[in-house]
This record gives sequence, C-alpha cells and structure tokens, in this order.
Amino acid sequence: MAKTKTKPGTAPAGAPPTVPVLLPLALPAPYDYLLPEGARPEPGRFVIAPLGPVDYLGAVWRRPQGAPPPEIDRKKLRAIIEVVEDVPPLPRVSLDFADWVANYTLSSPGMVLRMMMSAGRAFSPPAPRYGVRLIGPPPERMTPARARVIEAAKNGLIWLKSSLSEAAGVSPGVIDGLVDAGTLVAEPLPDWHALPLDLSRQRAKLTTEQGAAARALLANTGSGFTVTLLDGVTGSGKTEIYFEAIAAALARGRQVLVLMPEIALTGQFIERCEERFGARPAEWHSGVSAPLRGRIWRAVAENKAKLVVGARSALFLPFPDLDLIVVDEEHDPSYKQEERVTYQARDMAVVRGHLGPVPVVLSSATPSIESLVNAEQGRYRHIRLARRFRTRSSEEETPIPPPNGEVGAPRSNSEAVAHQIAGAPGVGPDSRPNGAGLPKIAAIDMRASPPERGRWLSPVLADAVAETLKRGEQALLFLNRRGYAPVTLCRKCGFRFECPNCSAWLVEHRFRRRLECHHCGTFVPIPETCPKCGAEHSLVPCGPGIERIDEEIKERFPDARRVLLSSDLTPSIGDLRETLREIEEREVDVIIGTQLVAKGHHFPGLALVGVVDGDLGLAQADPRAAERTFQLLNQVTGRAGRDAISGHGLIQTYMPEHPVIQALVSGDRETFYEREIAARREAGLPPFGRLASLLVSGSAREAVETYARAVALGAPPAAKIQVLGPAEAPLAVIRGRHRYRLLVKAAREVDLQAYLRLWLSQVPKAKGDVRLTVDVDPYSFL
Repeated sequence: MAKTKTKPGTAPAGAPPTVPVLLPLALPAPYDYLLPEGARPEPGRFVIAPLGPVDYLGAVWRRPQGAPPPEIDRKKLRAIIEVVEDVPPLPRVSLDFADWVANYTLSSPGMVLRMMMSAGRAFSPPAPRYGVRLIGPPPERMTPARARVIEAAKNGLIWLKSSLSEAAGVSPGVIDGLVDAGTLVAEPLPDWHALPLDLSRQRAKLTTEQGAAARALLANTGSGFTVTLLDGVTGSGKTEIYFEAIAAALARGRQVLVLMPEIALTGQFIERCEERFGARPAEWHSGVSAPLRGRIWRAVAENKAKLVVGARSALFLPFPDLDLIVVDEEHDPSYKQEERVTYQARDMAVVRGHLGPVPVVLSSATPSIESLVNAEQGRYRHIRLARRFRTRSSEEETPIPPPNGEVGAPRSNSEAVAHQIAGAPGVGPDSRPNGAGLPKIAAIDMRASPPERGRWLSPVLADAVAETLKRGEQALLFLNRRGYAPVTLCRKCGFRFECPNCSAWLVEHRFRRRLECHHCGTFVPIPETCPKCGAEHSLVPCGPGIERIDEEIKERFPDARRVLLSSDLTPSIGDLRETLREIEEREVDVIIGTQLVAKGHHFPGLALVGVVDGDLGLAQADPRAAERTFQLLNQVTGRAGRDAISGHGLIQTYMPEHPVIQALVSGDRETFYEREIAARREAGLPPFGRLASLLVSGSAREAVETYARAVALGAPPAAKIQVLGPAEAPLAVIRGRHRYRLLVKAAREVDLQAYLRLWLSQVPKAKGDVRLTVDVDPYSFL
C-alpha cells in the first residue's frame, strides 16, 4: 500500500469542511480530515492522508445518511495531503459493498477497502516493461542450455525473461548471459490493454434442451437483480448456455464478471472465451504479476475491461458498469476465504448483484444445498439440464429455440459393477445415442475385493485400468491426499513423525525426499534412522498418497505414460496448464491426482475414473461432510466419457451402503439431497439456521484456554441462540499456536451480527499474543 514518511499534516487557515477518509487498515471506522483549500473530492476518490508519522493512500468515504460531522476541535484535525486525481475513484456501489461486507462479517471496513486496493501498481504510473528478442549472432561459447534458449526464441517475438527461461527449461541467468553476449537484445514490451471483443463470431449451436435453457436464462438476466441457478449434469454445456447471457450483456456495452474457484480452470476457460468472443478477457488471480494486476485494475475502473475472469478476489474490483456476475462451480469450497476478512464469495456475489442491481448466475452440476433450498423456496430461479452434450452429436442443433416448458430432470440409473466395467449400455434419457451419456458408476466393496498386500488398488479397479489402456483410452485415479504417505513410523519402537508446530503428522513426499507438514509448511529430510531408537531401515510409510498410487501404476503398467496432478507438484500456473494440455491432447495414459482434477476440466479421451478411497471425506466431523464428498466424487467421476467415449466410474469403499455412495451409484441425486436437506432442517443447520465460529489462539495453551472460557462466560443469554464450547479445536495446534473454538448456533431469523457485537463489546481484552477471530458462516471446523 502506498505510504511514505512525512511531516504531520496541519489544517490550513480558515475553516474548510471535513470529510471521512477510510484507510486500508484494521481500524473501526473512517477518520475525519480537513480538506485542502478548494478541494471537494467525491466519495470514492483516493487521497493521501497522514496517520501518525506515516502517509497512507485511502479513500474518501460517505457519512451515514443524515449523520452530521463529528464535533471535534478542528485544531486536533489533520488535513488531507493530496487528492489523487489521476486514479479513477471507487464507484458508489463499491462503497456500499465494502460497508455491507464489513458489517456482515464483523470485519474492519478498512480491511475490506484493502482488498479493493490490492493492485498497488494501479496507484502509480506504469513502469516500462522489457523483454528479450533474438537478434544477434550466436555466442562464442555455446552450451546445451543456451542452445535451447536460442531454439525457443527463433520465432522472433519479444519474450518475457521468465517465460523464455520456462519455455527453454533454463535458469534466468542463462538468459542474462545471452543478453551480455549480444545474442538476445532487451526491447520494451507493448503495454497491456483490454482487447476489443468481437460479438459477431459464430457461437456454438445448441441442442433443443440447451436452447430452451439459454432462452430462459436470457429472460432471467435481461435487467435488474435476479439470481438464477443453472443446474446441469457434468458435460451438459452449462458454459455455452451462460455464454449467451454474457454475450447479451456485452452487446449492451456493459461489463461482465465470471468467478471461478481455481486458477487451474481459468486457462481452459480463457481459451474458450477467446474462441467465442474473439479476444482474451482480463484475467484476475494470484498468479497475475503485480504490474499486470495494476493495469487490469485500472482497465476495470475505467470501464475498458468489459469481460473479467477471476478468482474470488475479482469480486472486489471497481466495476463502474457491471451488468452480469457468473459464479461457475458455485458449490466449490474454494470460494470461502478464511483469512483476514472471512467471506463466502458465492454469497457475496449475490449481495453485489443486489446492490448493483445486476443479475447473478450460479452454475454447477452439484449445487450447494444452500442454493438448492433458495431455488425451492422461490428466491432463486432454477434452470435444469439433465442430458450431456457431445460436440459430435447427431441431434438436430438449433440456436436458441423458444422455451418449451420444463427443461429437464436429473437422471436415475443403477447398474451392476460387472455390467458397468464391461460397458453395458445405460438406461434412461441420459444414454440416448444422440448425446454423450453420463458415466456409469459402480462401487467396489473393498471388504469383498481387497487389494493385494502392499498395494492399494482392488483387482477390480486394476483390471478396469488395464482394459481401458488396452483400448487406447485414458484412465484417471483420484485420491484427495498429497504426497506419498500420510504417516511415517518406526516399526521397531512405534515412533511417528509429528510436526513440531502443529498437531498433525508429517506427510512423506518421496519425490522431494522429505517429510512435510501441510498446515505450516515445516519440512525435514527423510532420515536414515529412527530419531527415537536409532534403528536403521525401520521407517515405513503408512497409507497411500498419490505418489504411492503412481508407484503402483508404474509397477503394474510400466509402458503407460503417467502424470501426477497435485498443487505441490505443479509449482507454476504455466506448468499446470501445460500438463492439462498434454492430457487433453492424449499425450498421457494415466492421470493420478487430487481434487485438482475434479474441477471442470474437459478431457476428451478419458474413459475411466477410479476413486481410490471413496470414504476419505466422510470421516470428518463436519456438517457438510456428506454434501462435500458427494459433490467431489460426482464431479471427479463426471470427467469420464464427456465426448465420444463411453465413461465409467469405480469407487473403492468399505461402506458401499453409505447414502453418499448409494446416491452416486444409483444416480439418484434427488433422494440424497432430500435426505441432507431434511437432516439440516431438523438440526437447524444452514440454510435453516445460522452458525458463527469464534476461534481463540495463542502460543501458551493455558492462556488460550483461560481466555476462551472468559469469552464463553461473557456470552449474553438470548432466545434461539446456543453457544457451544469452548473446546480444543480438532487441529489443536497450528504454526505453534494453540486453538480453542466456540460455536454459536442460532435460528435463521436471529440478527446474529447484532448478538455477536454485543457479546464482543463485553469480552475482556486479550492479553499477550492471544487472538480472537470471528467467522460468520464458517466452512471449516478443524
């Protein structure tokens, strides 16, 4: 954030008016400042104002309607140092949104403003950028690394140093050496700007069902605030349908925001946008460089960037003319932010749409229970798609026909394991020959078909992979566990490697040759001997991670081309997108991955998805555990058979009778959701009740427990509100800080924020490094 050392500001002569200025700090409210003579900045205008010995970039804020300026001795007020005229102000709706988010989440409004000002380079003149181009002769001393760089740069384009070093597989120092040798020459890069979109490009031809859905969506998103749940099975063409709504908004000259849960998804989606609209949209996520973030922020604020695709933080960009918000994969837990300002981006997108007022589209194959209940109760409009769409389908195609009643209903289909592995034809509307059928799902009872000793794949799943590879098709093995093994122990004395800073085991990462904590990042090399008893060759891994599954596949199918997809094995966005490209182009036979593979990818050659441990997510003490497991497994098995290939999913489980597994196998989504919704209603859990989490943490366990109990004792008695705890959190220590949790459970109609404010106003101030964090609508209970 822009801040410089300065002399204290003083008030000019006379009695200039005052304005509230919000600074991007954890302060409870804006501070009043005197205006420079002749200045009348409107709310939202950025200014430089002093606080203590430091100057901060902040924004002029609005007073609550009808509220007079505070009665403060003007001699005690300080003056704004400078009004920043060359940066677009925050639009009025951004100010309303910041106040709403701060009020709802019990956060400082300044911290919400900080999120809106996250592109620091937007507030200073853009610095020139330089790249390198191949112009000069080869260097006198040629090395293999230099030769790779020259080969990669032969296209004559100007390359970013980082991009060229990545493309050639060399360090940046090799690039610098070729610049010094005169082979590469530094040249200025053209400045980034939002490219004009071409709405005349031919759009995809939609099937009758898709056309009816698109027509209904256009009717819902014509003007004003509405929320539409676009609910379609995996591969049903939801993206092409909401592209129609995007095109309509762009044709009106307005701005559109598309939120996506993962950076990995944006690459494929950006390419589809470029194909559909003739230019790349602005891309906003943590992988975008700081200079480019600054340029994009300005382009959005100046209404030059019309289409923005981004992660949850894109919701806080200063759109002056927003006309549509799309939340893709709206069920995804990645939309929940749990640090600093805790918020659920899907819910805040609905709020932003209401304040706009602009329409919001929530898209998912496995909607969240909250969204489904809102649709059932009439708060959201509901468009459903029951059939998959295959690009090579022979079904009669149509642009957007008039609506013809009900759009569709979910599939219900149950098949035996043997028939599904053999590729028996499906039953029901989803398996009609004119469209790509949904994958046939079967459960493998691990009690009846256990894996061989030292292996993790049931013979049933191993045989299915073999058959898939024999047909020249791709297989995907899913296990939501990074690394090689979750626990490493000494078989002589029983010692287990535990993180010194967290109450968690160290996970073995054999590729990196180290034991690592997935909560704080602490790691140590894998030792040769047990650190407790000194025994040699006694350390054994327990349980599988994806690296161990990769080891088994290599042993079983040595000629198969394998790839691992995991956040810790794909360090850069470029690496991840290159891996996804290789899978799409069928340069890989077996994909082994974590939840990264479950999110919206289109792999045309993928025929089989095997879930190594279908029970993993069901063991969590989380009210959303069943819902999340169903969504995750439905999404990952939905990667299979999305084009001309018949798809199958096999789920290894020790609980084939569990309702989640039964719903996946039968395809009876509705019964599962009905059961979950009924259970939530009976228990008074969201969306039929409200929750808030109070987490007390600190370095000394006794101090944390004592303060947590003091917080609990201060809870005001109230009808329809229950305070549970304090209790030690399931993850009792993270990063050396002990953790105690209190949970507030309230009826839906209760003003939970007002109750929490009253409670917190009566809580004694924490001492030392003890901290109290409030999370309204928590998603994590660890």
